[in-house]
Amino acid sequence: MKKMFAQERQKIILDKLVQQNSITIKELATSLNVSEATLRTDLTKLEQQNLLRRTHGGAILVDTDEHETSFSTRQLKNKTEKNAIARAALQTISDNQSIMLDASSTALELAHCLKDFNHRLTVVTSGLKVAMELSDSPNITVILIGGIVKQGSNSLEGTLGAEILDKIHVDRLFTSANGFSKDAGFTDFSVYEVELKKRMVQAAKKVTALLDHTKINRSSIAAFASIADIDTFITDEPVSEDYFDLFQTYNVELIVAKK
Repeated sequence: MKKMFAQERQKIILDKLVQQNSITIKELATSLNVSEATLRTDLTKLEQQNLLRRTHGGAILVDTDEHETSFSTRQLKNKTEKNAIARAALQTISDNQSIMLDASSTALELAHCLKDFNHRLTVVTSGLKVAMELSDSPNITVILIGGIVKQGSNSLEGTLGAEILDKIHVDRLFTSANGFSKDAGFTDFSVYEVELKKRMVQAAKKVTALLDHTKINRSSIAAFASIADIDTFITDEPVSEDYFDLFQTYNVELIVAKK
């Protein structure tokens, strides 16, 4: 039997929790064919990331909304902050650029703003709703990256269509994350979506991170970028001195959007 890495196990554990809200270590040991001691370590790590809560003999979800499994839920969360961030991001885009938007709710907010933008653009995206939002815009050419449609989401998973990124020029990627911390970098909940986002980061000439203040100093299960990969960081509140110094060290432009 193929050996399963810790991140793969933890992804399966989280998927099971999303489906049934609680799980036991004995059940996991049977389905994953690993020791209960290994699973206790996995659950402890996931609890430290605030992704679940340990119980006697198992674990439960901390809060279904915390995992943002529903895209419509994410759209409503911190709507004012995301709109402010999107409007600030709009000011960094120039005529005739080729930009890339991920499948995040903040990127969709930016797509809303782009509809009233008069510049000619090419927009490459992994977000189904982003592509649909911009499909009727006469000045915007939309390229949708292929992949597997993630159930209950706005995103395409996997790297089936990522080869197109090797054939086109992208001036700037606008991407969000489930969390960002000094140690973990930019992280997301889906291991599979992260693989595509890694390719997107590599393909873009410049990368802009769009994160509201609730995502800072927080981490999720899998990383797709480090602070060294980012050129601009747009948020909605001033950051702490530690993070300000971090951005200074890596020459990251910090923009605090006005609400």
